[in-house]
Amino acid sequence: MKVKTILVSQPEPKIENSPYFDLQEKQKVKIDFRPFIHVEGVDAKEIRLQKVDLKNYSAIVLTSRNAVDHFFRVAEEMRFKVPDSMKYFCQSEAVAYYLQKYVVYRKRKIYVGKRNFAELSPLIKKYKDETFLLPTTDKLKPEVPAILNDLNVNWKKAVFYRTVISDLSDLANVYYDILVFFSPSGIDSLFHNFPDFKQNDTRIAVFGNTTIKAAEAKGLRVDIAAPTPETPSMTMALQKYINDTNKKK
Repeated sequence: MKVKTILVSQPEPKIENSPYFDLQEKQKVKIDFRPFIHVEGVDAKEIRLQKVDLKNYSAIVLTSRNAVDHFFRVAEEMRFKVPDSMKYFCQSEAVAYYLQKYVVYRKRKIYVGKRNFAELSPLIKKYKDETFLLPTTDKLKPEVPAILNDLNVNWKKAVFYRTVISDLSDLANVYYDILVFFSPSGIDSLFHNFPDFKQNDTRIAVFGNTTIKAAEAKGLRVDIAAPTPETPSMTMALQKYINDTNKKK
């Protein structure tokens, strides 16, 4: 079956040159965006119950843009003036650049990993005498605390925001040729909203091994998977699949 419609379970990209828009134009397909999950902040009172006092930390470990937003939100709620001496350890360049929303980049001590958390660990190890705070979600990947424990540094995890399932009831009678997922939470949201979901002819596209496992555990057939050496991004994987499928008679 030809692909005409795609639903991406994330917010619509804010940049004009998103590869999704290029894909839509080149392949003449309709692409909609809808977050299957969203983030809700934890208030300062609840964070204090986690025995977190921001003045006790000399370094912040940031794994995502959400972590950046919610760290500074909580600091403001607690009326904590983040000192210029604070060190920031960012999992990726994207996270480090986003930090500029809150701090003057060139005047701060910012240390950047390449892509995954393991690549940030040598930098953290180099500053093992710091006291690290990890502001995070309730859905933290298990390898993050495992790596920090292996480094034998003084660190604390604190839940600053939660991943919450979105209400998708308005999509009950809407059909898409492809559904695109990026996390196990997205798969959970699908079945929370539609417990009787049957895949039938719907193609499922997933990004990452944990998402593949979550999809298969729910009995879904994974038709498109990324990243692979040939298709390192989801848009490239979709492009290849549509090329192969839509040219067939």
